[in-house]
Amino acid sequence: MLTYGVAADATDDYVRIGESTAIESLRRFVSAVIEVFGDEYLRSPNEDDTARLLAIGESRGFPDMLGSIDYKDLWMWHAFFGMPGSHNDINVLHRSSLFARVAEGQAPKVNYTINNNEYTMGYYLADGIYPSWATIVKSIPDPQGNKKKYFATAQEACRKDVERAFGVLQSRFAIVRGPARFWDEATLRQIMRACVIMHNMIVEDERDEEDDLNYDGVGEKVKISHDETPELEEFIKNYKNIRDKDIHNQLQDDLIEHLWQHHPDLYK
Repeated sequence: MLTYGVAADATDDYVRIGESTAIESLRRFVSAVIEVFGDEYLRSPNEDDTARLLAIGESRGFPDMLGSIDYKDLWMWHAFFGMPGSHNDINVLHRSSLFARVAEGQAPKVNYTINNNEYTMGYYLADGIYPSWATIVKSIPDPQGNKKKYFATAQEACRKDVERAFGVLQSRFAIVRGPARFWDEATLRQIMRACVIMHNMIVEDERDEEDDLNYDGVGEKVKISHDETPELEEFIKNYKNIRDKDIHNQLQDDLIEHLWQHHPDLYK
């Protein structure tokens, strides 16, 4: 049912159990997967994970990039379910804990320099519908000039990772892409979480066999904060820094120049 997306009553031919038993078995299975493995495979990135992400970003011409986000990415990983149209890119972003951790001082401490300008927060690549935050680097919808055209090509190529990851998840667990006809919201959430956990297990296993990136040195500039929630004034300051449009524009300009100067042939 998870892998092929078959209906519950169709399993009777193979395992000789009724529809209601199949549904209950699936509920118990996904619940057990979450209970046993959830803490490990649904956790926030630790220092090693963050160092790996930064190394991957560096190798692709985006120093200190933490990844890419879009509607499906946030919807998937934060398991928001609702009626069609109830969640779009923006309101899912505001409901996400992704940047709340930055405001609370719990996100990785990253310090880096691009084009002689210093930055203190990692960033994610996103499309043009997202707000101009210091933690988001958007594409350029109608780039003018070779540098901006090259940046747009590079940014959009990296963002394809999200679609590929979602596609791999769907191919492994067909229930993710099929219609949810028989499941209540709580069960949908459990199914999605269990599929993500098992997907992450596979990714970890394959990464251990194939990962040849050297990210040992990157971790020296990454520190995960476990401090208590900051005082209100500091929280407000962090909140404003995340939404600083000037930093957003400066970072985009610096990355345009960085790609052009240091990775001129990576995306040609």
